[in-house]
Amino acid sequence: MLMAHPVVLSKLVEEYEALSVLHAEDGSPEVRRRMEDLAYTLCVSTGTRDVDTALIAARHRLPGARPEDDSVLTA
Repeated sequence: MLMAHPVVLSKLVEEYEALSVLHAEDGSPEVRRRMEDLAYTLCVSTGTRDVDTALIAARHRLPGARPEDDSVLTA
């Protein structure tokens, strides 16, 4: 599996989180579509199938993550 660069993962996570806040306030179709696109990209980039797991996996691969602690990831 190809692994996304940590900088790319960081930007994806940041944008998804920012849009989550915006979606909670606005809920527009454009924001929802962009969140769906980001969720898909995060899943592909992390080899996962749902956005929550993708966000955990992405954060796990970011600089400063504790690589020895993989208790939140499934085998």
